[in-house]
Amino acid sequence: MSPPKEPHNGLIRSVRERRQRHERRLREGERSLADDLVWMGALGWLVVTPLVAGLFLGQWLDHRLGHSPTWTLTCLFLGLVLGCWLAWRRISRP
Repeated sequence: MSPPKEPHNGLIRSVRERRQRHERRLREGERSLADDLVWMGALGWLVVTPLVAGLFLGQWLDHRLGHSPTWTLTCLFLGLVLGCWLAWRRISRP
């Protein structure tokens, strides 16, 4: 019978980080409802701001270049992607 393989380093790191978060939560207590609402509002602004900026930029380009709403839709989509990426990075931060 072969000896059991050692666990993957990523698994060990993941378990260690989860334990540290749990211990910090026990030490500091749960966040209040107001803190959660502020955090969600900040995430919303991270998504909405690039989206609206992309919309205005696309409309300006369409007006300037005389195109159909090609640039508006393109910049709107890029703003949405950027906003979601920024929100994802913010959520992923420890």
